[in-house]
Amino acid sequence: MNILYASSEAHPLIKTGGLADVAGSLPVAIKKLGHDIRLLLPAYHEVLAKCSDLKEVAQLNLPTAQYPVKILQGKLPNSQVTLWLVDYPAAFNRPGNPYMTLQGEPWPDNPHRFTLLARAAVELSQNRAGLNWQADIVHCNDWQTALTPALLSLEPLRPATLFTIHNLAYQGIYKKETFDALALPTDLWHPQGVEFHKQLNMIKGGIAYADIITTVSPTYAREIQGSEYGNGLEGMLRHRSERLFGILNGVDYHEWNPEKDRYLVKRYSASRFEDKAENKRALQKESGLPIRDKTPLIGLIARLVDQKGIDLLLNALPHLIKQDVQLVILGSGEQHYEQQLLQWQQWHPEKISVTIGYDESLAHRIEGSSDMFLMPSRFEPCGLNQLYSLKYGTVPIVRRAGGLADTVIEASKQNIENRTATGIVFDHADTHAICWALDRAITLYHQPEGWQQLCKSGMAQVFDWKVCAEQYLALYKKAEGFRG
Repeated sequence: MNILYASSEAHPLIKTGGLADVAGSLPVAIKKLGHDIRLLLPAYHEVLAKCSDLKEVAQLNLPTAQYPVKILQGKLPNSQVTLWLVDYPAAFNRPGNPYMTLQGEPWPDNPHRFTLLARAAVELSQNRAGLNWQADIVHCNDWQTALTPALLSLEPLRPATLFTIHNLAYQGIYKKETFDALALPTDLWHPQGVEFHKQLNMIKGGIAYADIITTVSPTYAREIQGSEYGNGLEGMLRHRSERLFGILNGVDYHEWNPEKDRYLVKRYSASRFEDKAENKRALQKESGLPIRDKTPLIGLIARLVDQKGIDLLLNALPHLIKQDVQLVILGSGEQHYEQQLLQWQQWHPEKISVTIGYDESLAHRIEGSSDMFLMPSRFEPCGLNQLYSLKYGTVPIVRRAGGLADTVIEASKQNIENRTATGIVFDHADTHAICWALDRAITLYHQPEGWQQLCKSGMAQVFDWKVCAEQYLALYKKAEGFRG
């Protein structure tokens, strides 16, 4: 099949979250299965700086663009996947991250920028760029490319479309004046289309018009059909439920593997598990914590926002701090959460280390050095850190939500006895539940034989991109059957 994969970010070129990990790995896995997949990204400043051997292969005249949009071609680094970049400097070549200014505010022209990306996807998929290439499938991701299936629905000879929701909380909602300013076809403006309470809702374009809708775990696919997680779109998702599927993300085990992780002081495996302790000592030293082999070290890497349950952690800290534990935190987000965590670090420097920001190498060291990893998320479409934690023998402590529920097997008495347990799972998003889970983890940690079995059961789990790619290919075939 010829597949166009449109995304607003992809690792290792540009990353703000899990979407980048998927967009940097799934196309590579699909390519290895023998399909011609092209990855379409905006030509951000950071992407251009990381790409070599780019060449201009086409120019597109798109509505609202004041000059021709160039298409640059290269390869996704360390792969054979063809990379197409939408080069329109006025929209994409600027400082800040893909969606936010340096001050942390959304770019005011985001709807114009990402409509440009969607329109470029339409032209490329329809072989209107003079590249002698036509897509059988267009795979779009999140609100930034969600208008692509909507626009393609108006084409008489269109490819099949698949739309993946990575996080339904971010929808791309704008005033009706924005819809008009974007010169979008009026045929799309109705309650079954992109209109949402008299506003433009971009993600609704993907949900309403794609032949297949996917999200990144089976449990999240069920959750978003209810009012708690549906963010107002649960009715439409229920209406299209026969076309809605959940596929768990995979893990790039070349990148996330304790046996070959270049960021670790000492590499290790399930058969050399004792070597993990050397990484723990190194991280304690790096983080300014006392080196204590028998004190459980808990890691947390997250955006510091309500979704990730940071308030639950803060509520649990007065209880946790009374125990013999250490906590290493890496993340950034809402300023009040950053300040509160830094205040706790100041009060208890021997127990808490906080790094505000994101550092890929430190993220690897936290995964490879911690004894346990905390993810108290209110909702978690898939989650990747719990998958990394399993591979690193770092026992995940998670709330039973979305992909966390699908990937971590609760350390119940029976599951421990039959050696299937892989982590600690709690149900309620409240202080009592998170404190119970942390106490449970600490108790198990002090039972060395059972704890090591828990770690090794996690390390034996496999979440491979090849399996994930095969599941998507099956849905691409199904989408072709639904088309029309």
